[in-house]
Amino acid sequence: MGDISQLIFVKKFIDKIDGPILEVGSKDYGNTQNLRPLFKDKDYTGVDMEEGPGVDIIVDLTEESELIRKKLGNKKFKTIFCFCVLEHCCDPFKVAMNLENLLDKNGVIFISVPFSWRIHGYPNDFWRFTPEGIKILFPNLKFDMKYASLTSSNPDKFHPIDDYMLRIELDVSKLKKRKIYSNFKILIIRILRKIKIIPFITIHPYLFPPVNVNMIGIKQ
Repeated sequence: MGDISQLIFVKKFIDKIDGPILEVGSKDYGNTQNLRPLFKDKDYTGVDMEEGPGVDIIVDLTEESELIRKKLGNKKFKTIFCFCVLEHCCDPFKVAMNLENLLDKNGVIFISVPFSWRIHGYPNDFWRFTPEGIKILFPNLKFDMKYASLTSSNPDKFHPIDDYMLRIELDVSKLKKRKIYSNFKILIIRILRKIKIIPFITIHPYLFPPVNVNMIGIKQ
């Protein structure tokens, strides 16, 4: 299950999706988007660590590969959706390795992970990721960055991945040099910093809003 931006992410590249499809973390908590209706004509399997709506098979992806494959009928998948899951895994390297093993040749995996987000335990929250970190997790996949994007908590707003990662710049000297804010906004920031209003924001040189990294990996 994904949020609205992840649903749109899937729709944007729906021509790359073929079955069988595996959705990791498929339990419907009542506030997520259901991807399954997009693929009524395809073999679709939803897995999670506990039973619930949207879950076809209970699977712990940190288990041994042989056990996981057995639970899934020794099936290989042409498409895997893994949205907002890896941050909750105590061993993301083991999960990534198992997902690579489940992916068929020339199969694709859609990944969305938080770069900057609030702590949200289901039941635990362990990690945050950069795009390069995702490549390390999945060393046998090729990631074409033209398909990659950043999304925030604002729905349906896709941004390119760059060095700023949707950073809100509050370094006055850099703002002035890069001409990002008007002189009036820069003055306001200086005044707020001087009189120490909302210091938990204004004393820092930059801030990150909630940001997810979205990427597509292809198994060669």
